[in-house]
Order: sequence, then structure tokens, then C-alpha cells
Amino acid sequence: MMILFLVAIISCYTGLLLQKCMSVSPSIKTYPDIGEFAFGNKGRILISIFLYLELYFVAIEFLILEGDNLHKLFPNAKIHVGCLKIVGREFFVFLVAIIILPTTWLRSLGLLAYVSAGGVLASVVLVCSVFWVGAVDGIGFEEKGVIWRWNGLINAISMFTFCYCGHAVFPTICNSMKDRSQFPKVLFVCFILSTMTYGSMATMGYIMYGQNLMSQITLNLPKGKISSKIAIYTTLINPITKYALVVSPIATAIEDKLPLRQSKFIVSYFIRTFLVISTVIVALVVPFFGYVMTFTGALLGVTVSILLPCFCYLKIVKTPSYLEVVFIGVILVFGSSVSISGTYISLKNIISHV
Repeated sequence: MMILFLVAIISCYTGLLLQKCMSVSPSIKTYPDIGEFAFGNKGRILISIFLYLELYFVAIEFLILEGDNLHKLFPNAKIHVGCLKIVGREFFVFLVAIIILPTTWLRSLGLLAYVSAGGVLASVVLVCSVFWVGAVDGIGFEEKGVIWRWNGLINAISMFTFCYCGHAVFPTICNSMKDRSQFPKVLFVCFILSTMTYGSMATMGYIMYGQNLMSQITLNLPKGKISSKIAIYTTLINPITKYALVVSPIATAIEDKLPLRQSKFIVSYFIRTFLVISTVIVALVVPFFGYVMTFTGALLGVTVSILLPCFCYLKIVKTPSYLEVVFIGVILVFGSSVSISGTYISLKNIISHV
């Protein structure tokens, strides 16, 4: 829990650094704009690569999450397509992709935001449902596990960073506000509520299942209970409501690079469909929720949410205080060590299981 709070504080601070970078010039609207202002075109390209890769892997995680939980609800589901037989988790990954695909064709981010708002309510319902399973449905809160494991430290930090990797959209949110000076308050409230949600779910998972806790707590829940079904169905809502928001910036970036004008909408549909298909393929080839989360958090989450904001701030703001420089230096050392070791460990785990 102390490490979770530490990562939350660091991530919130680097979010504030992004806002300070934006306040230097009114021409800075997005995260890539910050990179270009700090390091020129190379900075824009570098940040864009990490930014869109992070969003891409989050979309993959959504599909893995959906496949795992639907397979728990309906373990015997299968379908025959000609001579091809699709069973279990793979069937549900395909099914969810088909359901999600039309939402990726929507052009209005405002409409997508309203759809995604359902995910906020879903998170609250999920925590309450898991608590109900432990308190009322007989699971209890008596399990114990190993308090501290050194070999799990880097994985834990990488996963925590994944949970706070919203920095890709922070500049866009700040720029869209009527009063940009209110952004720090929005950030604080967001991080406090998120940390309360993560912390309560982590605590319940530990004292309900101990060392037997799986990568997703919904996979541990008893099948026959109504509260378990509510928790699992609620878990399924989040990816469906948020997948399009995650994929849309990637598609828009690709579309903006194309010179086509007359058939732009047709090309847009093709690009977004291709993105969905590609995420399905990766989710089927690497169906390891925990390991993919660790990899994404270590390589992309740490880079986008911790390292790049610090580098850009030091480059853009010419006269930071001595205390700021020292604090940012500690953050850079911490982030670099987690990124290198976490990426190595997660890739090793993925390759061995594949």
C-alpha cells in the first residue's frame, strides 16, 4: 500500500509538470506538442510513439480482460465457422471485438465521453459487489499471504504505474477545460478517488483469497452467487465503454498523416477496423493479463507518465528551483530502474509462457 501511494504521488506530480509545460505557451495543446516544444520534431515523434503504443496495449488488455471473464461465466461456449472451431476464451475475444467495432467508428469524442461515463459507475459497482461477496456470500476476510516478496517488487510497481498511466490525455483534458487553472484540483480529486478504489480492491483481494488471488479477482469469485455475476458483468462494461476512447487517438493520428481527402471516411473506417483486428490477434497470441499489464506499465507507463514529463519540464522551464531539480532527479532514477528491470522481467515471463 505504501508503494501504491508513492506511485500515485509521483504520477500526480508529473501530471502537474505537464500542466506547467502547457502554461508556457498557448500553442501547446497536446502531449506531442509538449515534446516538440521541448525537443523539436524528434521530441514529438518520440512521445507520439510511446503514447500510441501505450494506448494500443491498453486496448489489448481490454480484450484479454473480456475474454477471461466471459469464459468464466460460460466455460463451454464455442462456435464453428466452416472447418474452424473457436472455443472458450478465444471465442469471446472475437465476440467482444465485433460488439466494440461499431463504437470505434464514432467520430464524436463528446459522444464517446458520455458512453465512457458509464465506466465510472461500473467501477463503484464492482468494488461494492466484491465487498458483498466477502462480507455476505460466505468467502470472508480471513485469508493471509506473504506480507513482502522482494522478487515481486518490480512487478508490483510496474502494475501500479499502469493503473496511473492517464498522462497521455491530461494535456487534452486540461486544454478542453473552460478554466484551465482548475486542472490541479481535477487532478487531485481524480488521483484520490482512483487510489481509494485501487487500495480497497487490493486489500479485499488479499484478505479474501491471499496467495490464491488470480490476476483478476473476478476469476476467483464463486460462480453461483448473484453478487459474483454482478461483479463480472460490471467488469465487462468498462472495456466496452472505453475501448473506442483508447483507440480513437491512434486512428486520428494515422488519418492525419494520410493525404486522402475524398475517401477519407472510408479510409477511416478501414483504419479503425484494422486496429481492432490487430489488437484481437495480439490478445490471442499473448493472452496473459498480468504479464501484459506489467510490460505495458514498465516500458510504456513509466516512460509516458514519469520519465518524459520530467525531461520535458526540465527542458522547457529554464529556472526550476533547486528542490525541484533534486526531487525530479530522484524520480528519474526511480523511474529508469523500474522501467529497465520491469521490462526485462515481464518480457522474460511472456516469452517463457508463450
